[in-house]
Amino acid sequence: MTTATQARTAPASWRDYLELTKPRVVLLMLITSLVGMFLATRAGVPWTVLLFGNLGIAFCAGAAAAVNHVVDRRIDAIMARTYKRPVTAGRVSPVAALVFALVLALAGMALLLTFTNELAAWLTLASLLGYAVIYTGFLKRATPQNIVIGGLAGAAPPLLGWVAVTGHLSAEPLLLVLIIFAWTPPHFWALAIHRKEEYAKADIPMLPVTHGEHYTKVHILLYTFMLLAVSLLPFAIHMSGLLYLAAALLLGGRFLHWAWVLYRDAKPHAAINTFKYSIWYLFLLFIALLVDHYLLFIP
Repeated sequence: MTTATQARTAPASWRDYLELTKPRVVLLMLITSLVGMFLATRAGVPWTVLLFGNLGIAFCAGAAAAVNHVVDRRIDAIMARTYKRPVTAGRVSPVAALVFALVLALAGMALLLTFTNELAAWLTLASLLGYAVIYTGFLKRATPQNIVIGGLAGAAPPLLGWVAVTGHLSAEPLLLVLIIFAWTPPHFWALAIHRKEEYAKADIPMLPVTHGEHYTKVHILLYTFMLLAVSLLPFAIHMSGLLYLAAALLLGGRFLHWAWVLYRDAKPHAAINTFKYSIWYLFLLFIALLVDHYLLFIP
């Protein structure tokens, strides 16, 4: 019996179901959600909202990820980084994955409705549907602007965290959404350049496939400039202080450096290194927001 056959006949483990939720992606989302919660108040976040609010958001994000595994299973079978995923490899059936997604979504909504508020719950559901249905089911295969349009769903976590605490919308969390929205295209397009041949083989109209690498690199550079400008807005509206401003300039400058290196093709593996740095950029930027808010906030 071959290794591939064994993989298809082996029973699913808890690790397979955990993998369905894309835990690394969800972890980054939860960090931004946590920051949104803590930025919403200086009086402290109730432990019930902190624990069960983020758990509800995580469950709904995991549900959307599980649906993505099912919808993209034929594409995943073609790509080197995804062909071992549980549904693609046959360890978890599509029906089992969808049932798992439904249970997670219902549990997440129940937690949010019970321990936060209705607005937070419905916004989270909208984000789930935006990623699982609109992006995964339609946009990903329909347009090279899939990441730009669909990025709004992935940008929602800080807004969800903020609303879970306050119960209402305001300009500040929408600005946090705007930062992630601007970050998403250069983040994913760098990966798309690195995986261009696989996306082409899978017939996914990612920008490097439809318009070429040079065109994509120009747009990565332009979006990175836009991201730097947007990242300064929290300081401009007195949402943050000098510590955050310094961090945003340093981190954004480094992101611009990688975007320029990628544009000039100045170093080997520039695309994947730009992608990797972009993850650290978002993590450190939101940590800087949080530290500035509690330690060096300038009203």
